[in-house]
Amino acid sequence: MRIGILSDIHANREALEATLADMSGAGVERIVCLGDVVGYNTDPSPCIRLLREAGAVCVAGNHDRAVTRQIPTDGFSVRAIRAIAWTRKRLPPEDVAWLSALPLKTNVGDQLVAVHGALHVDRGCELVRLNSEDRMRRTAQALLAHPSGARVCAYGHTHRLGIHEYRNGELWEHDPGSEVALRGGSCYLLNPGTVGEPRSEERRATWMLFDTGRRTVSVRRVAYDDRAAFEKTRRAGIEPRRLLSIPAPLRAALQGGLRRMGIYEMVRRVINS
Repeated sequence: MRIGILSDIHANREALEATLADMSGAGVERIVCLGDVVGYNTDPSPCIRLLREAGAVCVAGNHDRAVTRQIPTDGFSVRAIRAIAWTRKRLPPEDVAWLSALPLKTNVGDQLVAVHGALHVDRGCELVRLNSEDRMRRTAQALLAHPSGARVCAYGHTHRLGIHEYRNGELWEHDPGSEVALRGGSCYLLNPGTVGEPRSEERRATWMLFDTGRRTVSVRRVAYDDRAAFEKTRRAGIEPRRLLSIPAPLRAALQGGLRRMGIYEMVRRVINS
């Protein structure tokens, strides 16, 4: 079976449509969405509809649960809170009900376990980022103990691509730029990056193709009209005009430089306040 794994759509219709088209061309038979269908952008209902029409298996992300008031917005950025409030006013009851019913964790048979944040956490798992070796080890150990018997866990939330292998107590990172063959006796943590909310120099939507028959994982990158998507957020008052007025290549370069200096989050909060 060819499983397409995607995450962090964040109401970006243009990105999701391009991603689903690429999945269709790649012969994907099952789609797994790792949450954060809504938030940040202006097309939450169309994105929900597209996923439902595709028969996607979905888990809840922190933005999904904040929009449905299942969790508070404490700790969210000013921009995220603004987008959540905007979405709450416009999402029809049937979409709120669909989001509210999403599980925090699920599995596709004995092939794959899906979660938005971290598998090793029960309460609040959608809020935990697997951004440290210790957390990754804990989730890998939770995967080994999972009743499904699956040896692959897909997660999102960080918006960063990652393929990690856990074997005999050791953790390795694989190059996401090439196809990775999955070894027996190992378990794997897969992060497909983000469809609709890029936070690096890479502006394309990203997703992962997991071929359960061949036991391989590969990353796919999909170009889309990101300017059109983000311009809609500016008109809606979600995205500050002054940030979007910077050309995309320069904006991406500035963001990369701020991240390398370790001050990106601080600057982002100032800009978005």
